[in-house]
Amino acid sequence: KFSDHEERLSGTDREEDEDDVEAALKKEVGQIRASTEQKLRRFQSVESGANNVVFIRTQGIEPENLVHHILKDMHTTKKKKTRVILRMLPISGTCKAFMEDMKKYTETFFEPWFKAPNKGTFQIVYKARNNSHMSREEVIKELAGIVGSLNPENKVDLNNPQYTVVVEIIKTVCCLSVVRDYVLFRKYNLQEVVKSNKEDAQQKSNLTEEQNSEVVKAETEEKSCKEVKEENK
Repeated sequence: KFSDHEERLSGTDREEDEDDVEAALKKEVGQIRASTEQKLRRFQSVESGANNVVFIRTQGIEPENLVHHILKDMHTTKKKKTRVILRMLPISGTCKAFMEDMKKYTETFFEPWFKAPNKGTFQIVYKARNNSHMSREEVIKELAGIVGSLNPENKVDLNNPQYTVVVEIIKTVCCLSVVRDYVLFRKYNLQEVVKSNKEDAQQKSNLTEEQNSEVVKAETEEKSCKEVKEENK
């Protein structure tokens, strides 16, 4: 039922009221949208489903460029900026962690880097967490074949490749990225990339000494065993 006031409204007045209501609705919708956009922060933590793995979703940022910039800065300054993060890997695309899904997805995902006339040397690194149905050898073989099919001039280089294809499988999700300077930045390890060449050389020297010590120890033990055997004879 209309109120007495509404019954007395002329047609023009009613149209003006409708316009006011429409304007109010538009204003309210705009406020809701603004509130929603504010909740979508530039960096947002997402549950990864795996122990010791933190997944950060970004808005309006290219993960490869961001992570490369961070590692380049740390490599240049040699300043350690984190105590608890071991590695930082950008993720540019995801698909289901099943071979057919991965093959179909990577056929287009790899194009910006490897489809002719683009080309480059590459390697593929693979890591699986909470997943046992995927075969590391099969994944690397199939993805390398796809890279080769995009341009036969793409060649494998395990020592110093231009591009590294990172395959991180978490449960039933395959996370993919193609990164630069993977070897230079110590496999994107934030703890290792800040070490100076001198520290690295010292660490390698210590490791070599430990290995030599183990060899000498083994030889000594073997010699002692032989001496005991000869005495028993």
